Amino acid sequence: MNLGELVSALNDFASLSLAESWDNVGLLVEPSPPHTVNTLFLTNDLTENVMEEAVQKKADLILSYHPPIFTPLKRVTWKTWKERLVVRALENRIGIYSPHTAYDAIPHGVNNWLTKGLGDCTSIPLHPSAAPSHPTESTHRVEFYANNTEHLDTVVSKIKTIQEISCLATLSARVEGEEQTRVSLNCSQKALLEVVALLSQDTLPYHKTEILLLQKPLLPHTGMGRLCTLSEPVSLSDITERVKNHLKLPYVRLAMGVGKTVESPVKKVALCAGSGSSILKGTEADLYLTGEMSHHDVLDAVANGISVILCEHSNTERGFLSELRDMLATHLLNKVSILVSEKDRDPLQVA
Repeated sequence: MNLGELVSALNDFASLSLAESWDNVGLLVEPSPPHTVNTLFLTNDLTENVMEEAVQKKADLILSYHPPIFTPLKRVTWKTWKERLVVRALENRIGIYSPHTAYDAIPHGVNNWLTKGLGDCTSIPLHPSAAPSHPTESTHRVEFYANNTEHLDTVVSKIKTIQEISCLATLSARVEGEEQTRVSLNCSQKALLEVVALLSQDTLPYHKTEILLLQKPLLPHTGMGRLCTLSEPVSLSDITERVKNHLKLPYVRLAMGVGKTVESPVKKVALCAGSGSSILKGTEADLYLTGEMSHHDVLDAVANGISVILCEHSNTERGFLSELRDMLATHLLNKVSILVSEKDRDPLQVA
């Protein structure tokens, strides 16, 4: 596949509009065209060791879950390791693509994979994602009432000249025993300013003027984090073992909530791959499961009777790559060879 086709297919697999606003996702490094991708190389973190592996395996595009370029680079030299990644990629004609939080949000993404370690359960997003656009081209709805029909006709005629106005309608209505006309319209943010300015300039009073924000519809099963309800409660010690087995870890870090023991039942688990403090905070659950949390956020959870399992940041993400490989093979119709890095690993080890 050529690079443009593959990037388009990857964007179809997980829309980048689902990524958090602070994130840096998409195609980060692009070799000069034309660029054909025969081998797609998957990694959680693109380190220099992983880059060397990608070069040796003749990768044409690296999909790095975490974006190796996050803060802006002011230069591309051999001085820092992230600059060297860019140099090595371009020298070897390797593109770099990162989905990061877009993969956190999708129903078939990282957080969904993490729930599979809990056993039989149902889950919903902790922070649901909204559709990337409004159901119409408009962002706001304006409604107001007036009792001077002749003057109102002039105002409505002026409103019709404003661009990005839709669904303009008038309807007779009785308000507080008086016959009036209700006007409603949908408009863009830009048109809203013009409508408000027009109504403000008019000496005729308009009653019950309302400006409503048209909400983007929520996407089903899509969003950050997951709140999981187990079909049957299990002990804290059992759920800890399940997590270790799923992540293939010999150990995790466990903080027990106040008044809890390893035999305490766990029915609800709030989880977030990676660093989950901001997503999990304030959620009512028996257990928080994530890669890392700040010391004080752990103390807050424990004080509220919520136990915490920490697995280190990338350990809650990396195992997803094998599942991702199979899903992408199907999505891409087996048109490219897909490899998973063997050098990629969490930087923290038990000493």
